Amino acid sequence: MILKNPAGVLVTLVVVGFIASMSLFTVDQRQAAIVFQLGQIVSVKEEPGLYFKLPIVQNVRLFDTRVLTLDTADAERFITSEKKNVLVDYYVKWRIQDVERFYVSFAGDERRAINRLQQTVNDGMRAEFGRRTVHDVVSGNRDTVMAELTKSADADARRFGVEVTDVRIKRVDLPTEVSESVYRRMEAERKRVANELRSTGAAEAEKIRADADRQREVIIAEAYRDAQRVKGEGDGRAAAIYGQAFGQNPEFYAFYRSMEAYKQSFSGKSDVMVLQPNSDFFRYMKSPRGGGK
Repeated sequence: MILKNPAGVLVTLVVVGFIASMSLFTVDQRQAAIVFQLGQIVSVKEEPGLYFKLPIVQNVRLFDTRVLTLDTADAERFITSEKKNVLVDYYVKWRIQDVERFYVSFAGDERRAINRLQQTVNDGMRAEFGRRTVHDVVSGNRDTVMAELTKSADADARRFGVEVTDVRIKRVDLPTEVSESVYRRMEAERKRVANELRSTGAAEAEKIRADADRQREVIIAEAYRDAQRVKGEGDGRAAAIYGQAFGQNPEFYAFYRSMEAYKQSFSGKSDVMVLQPNSDFFRYMKSPRGGGK
């Protein structure tokens, strides 16, 4: 079949396609959509899929329902129960939980929602930090503080269609002027402890040295006493043995002592002795029995 008016058919197809494109819209799993008719909300689409709307009369606005991050550019200053200023750097995880309520509360403006959420978290932090000490918020009960902040911020944010999934404290610092004072105090305290430990160590060292010197003197004295006793006992036993041995033959003992005297006296070639020829020293040179003159 031959079309009599191809141009008209083409125009019709283009018009139909244009109307269809204006009548259909898609929502994916990361989004939620609000359908407006003459500025009024007529439906909310939270499930992903393909939807139909009236062209021209109705319009659609899409919202991101993924978890978003509110990260502060600068640290916020809060006061603890000790009346000390601390600088807190934190971030908030949040998402749109009720898209219709979110739109009604903030006219769909995400920036306004972030400002309101930041104000809520700041109020909660001011209340939490005002009940706790610096130690609690720095290391002691930080997890408890973050859990309480998440709970209170979520309860307030749900009134505006927002869910707060987490509030995390990244860092808690003291202001510069306070930090310097704290560091100086910590340094002085560490020096005091170090000096005390040095003094205690020096006293213990002197005590150990004195005790070691005393033990050394006692050991030396006891060793000398034992050595003298053993030496005396040895000398006594030696004298007894010598006396017993030489007592059996006094003549041999006298001969042996003379031989030892000769040996000691004539040990060197240059030794000179001035004695009378009839001296008793030469008795065994004259006679082996010592009786000659």
